[in-house]
Amino acid sequence: MSKIKPSKGAPYARILGVGGYRPTRVVPNEVILEKIDSSDEWIRSRSGIETRHWAGPEETVAAMSIEAAGKAIADAGISAEQIGAVVVSTVSHFSQTPAVATEIADKLGTDKAAAFDISAGCAGFGYGLTLAKGMVVEGSAEYVLVIGVERLSDLTDLEDRATAFLFGDGAGAVVVGPSQEPAIGPTVWGSEGDKSETIKQTVPWDRMHFADRSELPVDSQGDVKFPAITQEGQAVFRWAVFEMAKVAQQALDAAGISADDLDVFIPHQANVRIIDSMVKTLKLPEHVTVARDIRTTGNTSAASIPLAMERLLATGEAKSGDTALVIGFGAGLVYAATVVTLP
Repeated sequence: MSKIKPSKGAPYARILGVGGYRPTRVVPNEVILEKIDSSDEWIRSRSGIETRHWAGPEETVAAMSIEAAGKAIADAGISAEQIGAVVVSTVSHFSQTPAVATEIADKLGTDKAAAFDISAGCAGFGYGLTLAKGMVVEGSAEYVLVIGVERLSDLTDLEDRATAFLFGDGAGAVVVGPSQEPAIGPTVWGSEGDKSETIKQTVPWDRMHFADRSELPVDSQGDVKFPAITQEGQAVFRWAVFEMAKVAQQALDAAGISADDLDVFIPHQANVRIIDSMVKTLKLPEHVTVARDIRTTGNTSAASIPLAMERLLATGEAKSGDTALVIGFGAGLVYAATVVTLP
């Protein structure tokens, strides 16, 4: 017989509050066109993006996270001292250690909350949400703060016609806490590492230090380029359209509901054409509200789902208690999908 005392957590977990932060600078497509041979019409037709937000010097990964998290904590109706764990998903915090989550936990005023970062690209919010649910139900934390945050403008090659227009900056956060009824469904998640070359960083950090300069990419002025995100657009598009619709359906099945039971669909904001294709493949009814926050926010990777969720609730397009399907997918290639009750 085991001598270990069983853990005691909540019966279930739910999202209790949501918050978002978008940098003050709004960047229209015209700014992107200064360095690539394209057009506003082409960018809108290929991606749906009209504007995006780029962070200024003071809008750091930590600063944006703290703003979004403060709103989520207030929305949840709890205090920062009640937060037992802080999970931050990001690929654009450039200090290898310590985790930015520890700084955020301290500056928010938590009571020495557990804090760590995860790297799961555009699926990072779904991964963090799944970890948070487990902590609440297992009993290691009563309330968990999950943050998706990116400064992708730092990792954007403005001379790369395929990606220069895609990325934006921002932070989205949710508080996950106890529930007496199921409000976060089973997560369908996974990875396809054999496709990892389709989305990647152009140059690993160590090559910037050890490689011969002639081996590094240079810009139009002959200067060595800072590492950026690159992708094989068509391969990613096909994978997202055909494979992620299957994962989304699996998440619906795992939650025991059908598309007709949904009120809201919040996919990763990667491309409007991908979103529209998934809506069609899933045969979502017209009553389902679909997030298309990418039009004015761009692709903010791990931040895109909570930012889109926050905007839908703020505008009244979605309401508290609605049933929403969320799915993130991206570099790795990784994915995560689940059904949630909106806060």
